[in-house]
Amino acid sequence: MAHKPHHHHASPAGDHRAAGPSSTTIAVITVSDTRGPGEDTSGARLKELFEEAGHRVIGPRIVPDEPDRIVAAIAEAERDSAVRAVVLNGGTGIARRDRTVEALEPLLERVLPGFGELFRALSFEEIGSAALLSRALAGVRGNRALFALPGSTTAVTLAATKLILPELPHILRELDK
Repeated sequence: MAHKPHHHHASPAGDHRAAGPSSTTIAVITVSDTRGPGEDTSGARLKELFEEAGHRVIGPRIVPDEPDRIVAAIAEAERDSAVRAVVLNGGTGIARRDRTVEALEPLLERVLPGFGELFRALSFEEIGSAALLSRALAGVRGNRALFALPGSTTAVTLAATKLILPELPHILRELDK
């Protein structure tokens, strides 16, 4: 019977995800002209999912679907150096009032196209061809990851559980290199 080698934690090899921070601070921003705190089921769901996974959550903060207000809310979240991820929900569709993507995209130093691609692929399994209307987006700015999700509770649950929570430690580890 072959003996198992001991794992030396100083080794840079091994599981990338294991080396990332297992807990961080995430700011949640709900973009909506109509939702008040009582109606913000998606922001509340994100807070619940992130906290259950061991993260600290700031928000959800609700801002109207106005690009300057969205940019200001992101800037405010970034003033806290502990915040390593900013997750927006709402305003990612194609209606005239859906302007989260226009507000966020210019701020990103690098877009993570795989996030939107995988989100829409997973959404397609749940809602069919309507998934193509989603402009969900993610990218990085400085040492932070930023995500723009649709406003539906189903969509934010999907994005958080299947994409953000599994990969956030890995993303942050890459950004800390």
